[in-house]
Amino acid sequence: MSMSASKARLVALTKDLSRKWDQTLEVWQDAKAREFEQHYLSELWAGVDNAATVIEQLERLARKIRNDCE
Repeated sequence: MSMSASKARLVALTKDLSRKWDQTLEVWQDAKAREFEQHYLSELWAGVDNAATVIEQLERLARKIRNDCE
């Protein structure tokens, strides 16, 4: 699997999780739900954003290395 495909899959799965979390919040609306979101999901979403950025950088670097070696 290419880096861009991996990034796309990671982003898509995270969006799916976010939609499911929104559905969960329709029935779970207490302090523990907010705590869970702040403690776990916010960190996860930020981590995925950072990972996506790093994957893009790695892909550019790999492309440059391939081009330099040709």
